[in-house]
Amino acid sequence: MLYTRQGPTPVAESRLGVFNHLLARELGMGEVVDADLAFLGGNAVPPGSQPFAQGYAGHQYGHFTMLGDGRALVLGEHRGPDGQLYDLQLKGSGPTPYSRSGDGRAALGPMLREYLMGEAMHALGIPSTRALAVVETGEPVWRQTALPGAVLTRVAHSHLRVGTFEFVAATDDRAALQALTEYAIVRHYPQAAGTPNPAAAFFQSVVAAQARLVAQWMAVGFVHGVMNTDNMAISGQTIDYGPCAFLDAYRAGQVFSSIDRQGRYAYANQPGIALWNLTRLAEALLPVIDLDLDRAVATAQSILDAFTPQYRDHYYALMAAKLGLRKGEEREGLVDDLLAWMEETGADYTTTFRLSPDRAGAPAAWVRRWRAFAVEDGLDPVGTNHVNPQYIPRNRRVDEALTAAEAGDYEPFHRLVDLLRTPFTSRPGFEAYADAPGSDEAAEPFVTYCGT
Repeated sequence: MLYTRQGPTPVAESRLGVFNHLLARELGMGEVVDADLAFLGGNAVPPGSQPFAQGYAGHQYGHFTMLGDGRALVLGEHRGPDGQLYDLQLKGSGPTPYSRSGDGRAALGPMLREYLMGEAMHALGIPSTRALAVVETGEPVWRQTALPGAVLTRVAHSHLRVGTFEFVAATDDRAALQALTEYAIVRHYPQAAGTPNPAAAFFQSVVAAQARLVAQWMAVGFVHGVMNTDNMAISGQTIDYGPCAFLDAYRAGQVFSSIDRQGRYAYANQPGIALWNLTRLAEALLPVIDLDLDRAVATAQSILDAFTPQYRDHYYALMAAKLGLRKGEEREGLVDDLLAWMEETGADYTTTFRLSPDRAGAPAAWVRRWRAFAVEDGLDPVGTNHVNPQYIPRNRRVDEALTAAEAGDYEPFHRLVDLLRTPFTSRPGFEAYADAPGSDEAAEPFVTYCGT
């Protein structure tokens, strides 16, 4: 029900763009060799692999659609030295039964963006899928114009999504839904198996993981851009880096995606959208939570009700730490007031916290309150460089690196990735990478595209 076995569609040539040596070592893999390029580009299948495209559904911008891997194939699972199972997936490997008339291919720029963003998020301590490699295909991909083609190898704890459960629920096959839930428990939340209601405990674990994840996004100013239910991983990892970006000037309603014209997935909407998505998961899980519908709804609702308190607890703890303070209810107002000032003035989000708000020009009355809390907590309010990054994927820097790579020059891309892997450490000679956009750059809205 949930997959179709097929191999990748061969490409003209497999030419290595980038290979993630750090990730390969973490996974207990060797360095890339010529034979691997055939696997990574889709011209061969690793021994023992039985590739498959996954079927899933999803609410896209609020509308339910039956979907699936339209341009991706899971090669199989790899067990790392830590004992963890990892999915290895090719993205851009050709059409599948779920392609809906698409070409199944991917362009080099968006695949490099996913590689870069995954490394940046991982270095910031935020759960994320990561890319093992990006291989150029030697073939053009036609979007608005001809673009260089590429295949990305994505590494994930799994590719189970909220939309996977929606897909099965739509078939009204309770046995299949039970099997999927049991598999997800074993794969991701084994502690749920020994509870009186494993399905409810599983759902509770997913809710907790998403509350923590979205709080981490918000604390670093990350905008996912396309929080459809098929882009919410059950594992709690960030997945599908399409029209994503980081805030420069703080704007609660900031949208970067070219197609999100209503602002559904704006920065400040992300916690609410996460809860909306989890509610769709709850609806899908009702038959396995309890055979009695009323009891199932009551159980699911009680778990959903815990999302917002959990999210707020994580978020304000992270924000207090960014200010060098302990968590506390009275400090929440301090955070909110600072963000209101940043919104009013257009202050740069990352720079304000890295410099410390007083040096960034925060109002004197706010600074006095902040320092009073610091004295009360017995902490140094400016000793926060370990939680406030110096370097994030600044939008213009990302675009510069991708444009150069598309033209054949990977040096700016490698330099940026290397810098983002140590985001909290200042490095001489890289000051420009930490700078907020100039007024001329900030005047022109930055727009991202999903890459499909």
